[in-house]
Amino acid sequence: MTISILTTNWNDSSKTLTDIRNTVFVIEQHVPEALEIDDLDPIAIHFLAKDDISKQSIGTARLLNDGHIGRMAVLKSWRGKGIGTKLLKQAIAHAQKLNLAHVQLNAQVNAIDFYRKAGFSVSGEIFEDAGIDHVKMILPINR
Repeated sequence: MTISILTTNWNDSSKTLTDIRNTVFVIEQHVPEALEIDDLDPIAIHFLAKDDISKQSIGTARLLNDGHIGRMAVLKSWRGKGIGTKLLKQAIAHAQKLNLAHVQLNAQVNAIDFYRKAGFSVSGEIFEDAGIDHVKMILPINR
């Protein structure tokens, strides 16, 4: 299995990014569709995971200028294969190139261990977003 992580933007990839996010967040997790796409998508840097053999787009994440990583989603049949880790590493590497002091994200509570393994620390209390419990997590970079 060879996976490529492409850096892209909303203008070039909005349909593909939306399809993946709708599958994971709207259909699987019942996030209201109106909350899934926002005004930050056109200004974010997006990352798209593709299977090199089938050319299928299988995951996505985005990075905002303030170092916030979000909208990370991997299609169900591809989970557990390191794709989320590759997306996360690409977003962190891009943030390092932007010389940001840290990256942060709002992790779903069931994904805290995944982000801890990548070096993130919990910063704050559990809160609800789109009906799902989340917690803010931070990773210092460029020290």
